[in-house]
Amino acid sequence: MRIADEPASWQVSSSRQEFKGAVVSVRVDTLLADSHTFEREVTVHPGAVAIVAIDDDKVLLLSQYRHAAQRRMIEIPAGLLDVDGEPPLEAAKRELLEEGGLEADSWQYLLEYLPSPGISTEHVHLYLATDVHEVDPPDGFTAEHEEASMTKMWVPFDDLVDAVADGAVRNGVTVVASLVVSRLRHHMSPS
Repeated sequence: MRIADEPASWQVSSSRQEFKGAVVSVRVDTLLADSHTFEREVTVHPGAVAIVAIDDDKVLLLSQYRHAAQRRMIEIPAGLLDVDGEPPLEAAKRELLEEGGLEADSWQYLLEYLPSPGISTEHVHLYLATDVHEVDPPDGFTAEHEEASMTKMWVPFDDLVDAVADGAVRNGVTVVASLVVSRLRHHMSPS
């Protein structure tokens, strides 16, 4: 049996913007369903990319402060789709270069997922990068804010999966990525 989300759209009778920030905005939509109306707040997000960079069975992880969570999180490289017209793959290549100091000779698109569809339009494009090699940072790039204190580490992929399963690593994109890549590796391994 195939299980899948399906497209649907309820009628929006009105919409108003409540907040506009540097990255996200919030609007309130009034929906009409079954003859009654109700409001839903929607965080409008530009979308993001995330990259699982693997080299010799080790995965690149970053430790980065996340203010909303009040902790340093273990994460895979990721970033916003915040450059007009930039395709997701190019954004992934840019983020891997900026955050990891890496380029990859092999890229595989894994999936697109919605981290919080009840309140946000955010969608994340997840990629697998292999045959990676270190390179100099792009001209003019300087890490700022949280990225300025970000550290990187290479760990065995199975250690990441264990840390996710134990609840020690909770960053959403990293949890999803470890599940997807673990399944991919399982299907590729000889029986």
